[in-house]
Amino acid sequence: MSDAPIFDIDLDAFWRDPYPVLKRMRADAPIPYVPQLDATLITRRNDIFENEKKIDVFSSDQPDGLMTKLMGQNLMRKDGAPHMAERKAIFPTVSPKTVKTIWKDAFETIVSTALDDVVSRGRADVVSDIAMRVSGEALKVITGLTNITWQEMDRVSQGMIDGCANYASDPEVEARCHDCTTAIDRYIDEMIRSLAATPDHSLLSVQLEASLDASQYRANVKLAISGGQNEPRDAIAGLVWALLTHPEQRRKVESEEVTWLEAFEEYARWISPIGMSPRRVARRYELHGITLEAEDRVFFMFGSGNRDEGVFANPDAFDVSQNTAASIAFGAGPHFCAGAWASRCLIAEVALPAIFNRLPGLRLDGTTEFGGWAFRGPLTMPVVWNA
Repeated sequence: MSDAPIFDIDLDAFWRDPYPVLKRMRADAPIPYVPQLDATLITRRNDIFENEKKIDVFSSDQPDGLMTKLMGQNLMRKDGAPHMAERKAIFPTVSPKTVKTIWKDAFETIVSTALDDVVSRGRADVVSDIAMRVSGEALKVITGLTNITWQEMDRVSQGMIDGCANYASDPEVEARCHDCTTAIDRYIDEMIRSLAATPDHSLLSVQLEASLDASQYRANVKLAISGGQNEPRDAIAGLVWALLTHPEQRRKVESEEVTWLEAFEEYARWISPIGMSPRRVARRYELHGITLEAEDRVFFMFGSGNRDEGVFANPDAFDVSQNTAASIAFGAGPHFCAGAWASRCLIAEVALPAIFNRLPGLRLDGTTEFGGWAFRGPLTMPVVWNA
């Protein structure tokens, strides 16, 4: 176990709002051991950026990690050549070219259909009625699991996310996660024959074409579902909320002083939808006088690094004019998020402009509550507009 200073947290309060605690950590104990998480946290941006690349020390190969135990060993839980081989295999699905030529048209249809179904109502919950649906439908076409509903896509994604963040070892959370992974395996089995006969650009199809074995393609589809549903869902809804609660920032976007993409990048910095990535310490290592021992668990706290006062000019504010070049919202190094291009296209190029264009007079109609620290986003978000 590391000799990092012990820093106790209230897990419930941390889930509701982690930022005050993370700010104290950065100032007083930037590499603390948190007993409630049984992990050493790396909280400053430059420490995360530099050390995430040191795969000989901070390994993604975590046989005893929650994700590996619950979902199988996907490419994100591999390092070096095995990681790069699977990353190369899935590239035809997530490449900028595929996003531009294949997925963007699909995204536009998905967003348009979702808005068609709510526009006459004059009210909705952005999370459950719009963002969840858009994200789920997009993920269906990208993964190749077009045999399920968007509601089921969200269910199995949330079940796995909850399982992977179940550091309190809640047996009910674990059981729901197992139910979700079993369901995904069944949906994969249902699609294999048709995709083998008629290949496309979907994640399942390109892995079958690359002759990955069943354990690989199943684990990687589950990985895509676990991160590819909640991050766009939470970012779409969260960015709508941020612009509605910061009218001066919305004006900058709508007057084209800044782009929708710049607004998205700033939101992803400010409220990192994926706020943490775990690592296993592979060998004894010293960082700023703290000794980390082999097999220690370390969390790279992206949500903390993205509010680092030593890096960002206005870290605790949503400021679309802010320079976000140093943001680590999509990670850094060899494990940079493979779905980043698809995410930026869906959210910044398609969903956000359409929502504000199609729903005139859009405004909040109640309280928006956020939750989470490993994964963070709005839970509900009631809105009205001029129907």
